[in-house]
Amino acid sequence: MGEGDPGALTDPDAPARRPRMAVVRAYVSLTKPRIVELLLVTTVPAMMLAAGGWPPLGLTVVVLIGGALAAGSANTLNCYLDRDIDQVMRRTAGRPLPAHVIQPRQVLTFGLVLGAVAVALLAVFANLLAAALTLAAIVYYDLVYTYWLKRTTPHNTVLGGVCGAAPVLIGWAAVTGSLSLEAWLLFAVVFLWQPPHFYALALRFRDDYARAGIPMLPVVASARRVTGESVVYAWLTVAASLALWTTGMTLVYVVAALVLGALFIVEAHRLHARVGQGGQVRPMRLFHWSVTYLTALFVMVGVDAVIAG
Repeated sequence: MGEGDPGALTDPDAPARRPRMAVVRAYVSLTKPRIVELLLVTTVPAMMLAAGGWPPLGLTVVVLIGGALAAGSANTLNCYLDRDIDQVMRRTAGRPLPAHVIQPRQVLTFGLVLGAVAVALLAVFANLLAAALTLAAIVYYDLVYTYWLKRTTPHNTVLGGVCGAAPVLIGWAAVTGSLSLEAWLLFAVVFLWQPPHFYALALRFRDDYARAGIPMLPVVASARRVTGESVVYAWLTVAASLALWTTGMTLVYVVAALVLGALFIVEAHRLHARVGQGGQVRPMRLFHWSVTYLTALFVMVGVDAVIAG
């Protein structure tokens, strides 16, 4: 709208004039950089394991850039599709769309462009399998998870874990052009890790999700059941991480996986016990530790690849 357009004064969805850097920061925030960073943390070690050491630098750069753009695309489109939910949740009310910093059409265009560039980059400079997996992950996250599962079933966190675990497959495919048992075991680790991680967050913001009408498990089930499932998935995550030993991982990795896994399981049991005793529930402790666990575990995957190579 022009500067003298009276519609700019009456349209509630028209963003107010803001400094250019504020708008730039808003676009960056749409991509959810912290989530992007966590996804990339799992990608590089997967590439290292696939390569049996350090993968080619050029390919690594391409996958990192393409992966960051793809994750940014998925997150931006998530913000576009969830704009009705975000405006009623306190945790998300300050995001660019609920705050009317950017218009929905601009957000949609931004997300689609990021995704198109990511897929094209991987198709040209990596291979078609990596590009296809990237496109599938974006579509699954936004259309299957965000648009459908998240709004209709309390199993959304588990079923939505497919896209969160996809980066390890993409990294592996970029190096080898195929998917092996090791790739699927790494996928299983991240897939099974996500319920304890996100259940903790959903417990913390249960009232927000209830207000928005989102049937996250903590909204429709007791905290005892939620933490009980977290314990089960924590054990399964550690089991999947140890199953990698059968593919030729060194003792260094196995010891690290045992120690890190034990700590992860202890934190899950601690939260479950607090709920059972009626004590003060501190789910964010498990949430933050789960990030540390996954990061450290995948660092050890990379270290193991260098040692074995």
